[in-house]
Amino acid sequence: MAATARYILGIDPGLRSTGFGLIEQSGSKLAYVASGCIKTDDSGTLPERLLTIAEDVQSIITQHKPDDVVVEKVFVNVNPQSTLLLGQARGAAITAAVLAGVTVHEYTALQVKQAVVGHGKAAKEQVQEMVKRLLKLDATPQADAADALATAITHAHSRQGLGALAPELLAKRKIRQRGGRMV
Repeated sequence: MAATARYILGIDPGLRSTGFGLIEQSGSKLAYVASGCIKTDDSGTLPERLLTIAEDVQSIITQHKPDDVVVEKVFVNVNPQSTLLLGQARGAAITAAVLAGVTVHEYTALQVKQAVVGHGKAAKEQVQEMVKRLLKLDATPQADAADALATAITHAHSRQGLGALAPELLAKRKIRQRGGRMV
């Protein structure tokens, strides 16, 4: 029986440029669907820029109908103002997904780099190259789009691990690990 295809939309939030990447997962196979960047006008007010992000994410969701949206978690920058702005861009993207009724998942940059490159200190260029290879792309994706695609790939990989097991299988596994006692 063929695996049901799932569509995963990854989002790499940013106030100037929010990357997005959509992949199709069918069993263990991943396929590129679309990617790009949502650019906001530097001269616009913060609310206008956040609205652009929310509306564009909503439009992407309406067009492609993903099963899951995956957003990179915010890390604390040296500059608190930058961290706050990044968090607001992230919130606009998450809000758009929630309003569209799509489940939102989150991963840290460290988790994404570990899942895609193999170590958490990978450079952006390494992430771009691995995304290109994993999705069999002809060209290297732009950095923000590559980060978004990497986030989607991370979620696809996590769905294939223990998180993809049926709850009853997980319960049996826990019983075996605890020496036959139910925990």
